[in-house]
Parts: sequence; C-alpha cells; structure tokens
Amino acid sequence: MNPTGSQRILEVQDPVIPIVGEWTRDNPGTLSLGQGVVSWEPPNAVYDGLTTFRASPDNHKYKLVQGIPELLDAIQTKLPADNHIQLNAQERVVVTAGANMGFMNAVFAITDPGDEIIIPVPYYFNHEMAIRIAGCKPVAVPTDTNHQPDPDQLAASITTKTRAIVTISPNNPSGAVYPGSTLRAINSLCEKHGIYHITDEAYEYFTYEDAQHFSPNSIPGADNHTIGLYSLSKTYGFASWRIGYMVIPPQLLHSVKKIQDTNLICPPVISQYAATAALQAGIPSIQHHLTSLSQVREDCLQQLQGLGDKATFAPALGAFYFLLKVDTDLPAIDLVRHLIEHHKVATMPGSTFGLYDGCFLRISYGALSKESVMEGIGRLVGGIRAL
Repeated sequence: MNPTGSQRILEVQDPVIPIVGEWTRDNPGTLSLGQGVVSWEPPNAVYDGLTTFRASPDNHKYKLVQGIPELLDAIQTKLPADNHIQLNAQERVVVTAGANMGFMNAVFAITDPGDEIIIPVPYYFNHEMAIRIAGCKPVAVPTDTNHQPDPDQLAASITTKTRAIVTISPNNPSGAVYPGSTLRAINSLCEKHGIYHITDEAYEYFTYEDAQHFSPNSIPGADNHTIGLYSLSKTYGFASWRIGYMVIPPQLLHSVKKIQDTNLICPPVISQYAATAALQAGIPSIQHHLTSLSQVREDCLQQLQGLGDKATFAPALGAFYFLLKVDTDLPAIDLVRHLIEHHKVATMPGSTFGLYDGCFLRISYGALSKESVMEGIGRLVGGIRAL
C-alpha cells in the first residue's frame, strides 16, 4: 500500500488566488482586481537598511528568534505614536515572516486540537485555513448588512472550547472599519470569558473619510488577553519581503518563540534591516501613495454607481476593497471565471471568505496603476450589467 497524506490538510480549502491566477494567465490581457497588494515599491530609505545589512558578514548567520534589536526598537517607537500602545518590546513583540505567520503562531500558542476560534463572516480565508490546519474548528459568525460584527452574537457563539475571537479592521475582504466602541465591547467580552482577542491590523493606515483605526491593545488592562498582528506588506509595499510582527501577552512569549524557532529559526534578517529603515522613515515616506489611493477609491465609487440595482455594496471606509453583492443566480466562482473569460477582468469570489448566501465579489483597487484600475472597473461594470 502507498502511504497517504493528511486528511486534515485535504479538508482545508484550496487557496483561491492561484486558481484565479491560472484563469488570468490563460486569458491574456486580463486586468486583475483580485490580489490584495499595493502597486507601489518600498520607500527609498529601505535601501539604506540593505546597506547596513551588508556592512557586517555576521548578518548572514542566524539571528535572534524574536527579531533583531534594531527592529524591535523601531517597533517600540512606532506603537505608542501610531497605536497608543505602551509596552516593552522585549517582553511583548515578536517579529514574524508576515502577519500570516503571526496568526499561525498565535493559533498554535493558544489552542489544542479540537478547540474553537470564532471568526466573523466575511473572514480572511488564510485565517480559516490556519485554524483547520492546527486541528481546530473555525466558528463562523455572521455580521450585519454592513459587515459589522455584533458582540451579542459573538457572545452567543462562545463555548467551553472557544479560545479566541478574531477581528480584522480595517477589514479584508469588505473594507469595513470597526468602530472603537465595537472593538472595545469584543475585547471586554474576551476578558470576561477568559479567551483571547486576536486583532489583525494589517490595513491600519488605510482609512477614508471620517473612519479611524483603533487598536484593541491600547485598551487599559488588555495586555493579558489581546494579540495584535501587524504587517509591512501593504503600507510599505513589502509583500514579498515577508515581514510583520505580533504584540502578545507576556505569558505567550515563551510559547511563541518556541513555535517560531521550530518553523522559521528567525525572520529573514535582510528584510528586518529593510523594515527597520522603513519604520524609521515612517508614514511620511509613503503618504503620497495613500493620498493617491484615496482618490482612486473615489473614482471607483463613481464608476460602481453605474451598476444600479445589478450589484450593491456596503460602506467600505478602509483597506482597498469593495465587496459587491451581485444580483445573479450564478455561484461566485463561476461569475469570476465568466468575467475573466468574457470581459478580461479578474476578481475574488466571496465564497472563499465564507459568504455563501448570495453572489459576492471582492474587488481590490490597490494593486494596479490608477489607469488600469479604472479600466478594470469599467470592464467589471460592463460585465455585470450584461448578465
């Protein structure tokens, strides 16, 4: 008999981005409004960090599992200034190979197989996948029509097996920004029930109009039950550099370091030097990109109004996504393929984010030039109107 693979892994959903990527490749000229990345490169200051890295041959060796001191210092300076979080980085920050690794570290550190983690719908598909890979159960809880979570509904989903509630704000895939009052209520709920609040803040700088980002780790008394996940991938154009970090309760530091040492040994050192330079340059180094993206969002909104009653979408005051609900009987994945093959525009199906009641499409307006985004939105509007 031939050996078999893990049944647990076979039951994890397939990542949809490679599937849509293959359809896009097979249809030359397709514009992708699918992948969640930004169009800009890292700021020039980043390359000063690479020069610093090259100055010491010792930097080609393994470094501390938690992160290099220079980057931990830069994070310790950033957190109170931008997130109102006061901490000792040596006790509560772990540098990771992106926020996805931070989430995996968190899940392994706080759960045992069979435990449950609550994820509001729509969820980030890699979160749902990670929970299943760890042998745990994702508990999907609906949000309202504006994709806002209801603390009372989350409370009703807590069982003796619940270990955490996950929030993503600004949200991927909906673009919703959760009010501070909602995040405070969820954080308080977690404290009351002795579970963790995992807060994914990868899009912390992407807010529009009057929306404001709020970090639950800034709540007095939240230190012992709040896990914050951060990333440089979006803000600083660092997607392939794989650098993020976790803000964790002190009691989890030993466990997280143990997990990360086994999986990674240490975050990529060259990327850590680049990240240090990026954080030292700060938001002023990329503010012009954020300002331009805000205008792209406004232009997209104007074009999407042309859909009329063919598609609706909730307010999207953060990240760089719109989540359309299309008036069609087609499954979302079939509509995605139809739009690629017949209208040369790619999106992401809402089903991969846990949305099965209706046909949803996630649109990303961050990854392309303004001209290409507007051309893609025009194709999308034309394709949906032709259904």
